[in-house]
Amino acid sequence: MTVRIDRVVTRGGDGGMTSLGTGERVRKDALRVETFGTVDEANAVIGMLRLHTRDRPVEDAMLARIQNDLFDLGADLCAPPAPEEDEPGARPRLRVGEAAIVRLDAEIVLMNESLPPLTSFILPGGTPGAAYAHLARTIVRRAERLAVALAASEAVNPRALLLLNRLSDHLFVLSRVLNVGSGQEVLWVPGGSR
Repeated sequence: MTVRIDRVVTRGGDGGMTSLGTGERVRKDALRVETFGTVDEANAVIGMLRLHTRDRPVEDAMLARIQNDLFDLGADLCAPPAPEEDEPGARPRLRVGEAAIVRLDAEIVLMNESLPPLTSFILPGGTPGAAYAHLARTIVRRAERLAVALAASEAVNPRALLLLNRLSDHLFVLSRVLNVGSGQEVLWVPGGSR
């Protein structure tokens, strides 16, 4: 797939409308646009998170792959699946596949092996990297909720929902990895501030 961007300013959205990957024009506040826009927001926060993983090549490489997966997911979400995609000779659309989900599952298992068992929920924070991982996780959860709502009324690749669900788990476990050894992982104490 080749991407070419000749102009950033097109003025096509000045009236509150934007184009989907199919060319269809929709309002900028359409649920589909809100969904892939939230995926983009998560990707931006992961970019901020990566400022804190530069000296951690394993974690940084995982995040680089995730950022690419999120761009793929945005491309998937901005072009609703259509029956004609399955017809012979149809132009193939970029769709999220099983490989990204399998990879996230494997990385979660690998990261979890080095962590102590949880005895409570964790309060978001700790190291700067862990705090950004928690922020990214909450934005991914919002994207997932939006995608679920979208799937209730429009066609959505089911793997998109799986990817978002798995990614939020991944970011939670990564936040713990980034806090290991820092002494900054803070457990929730129910009623602890009474």
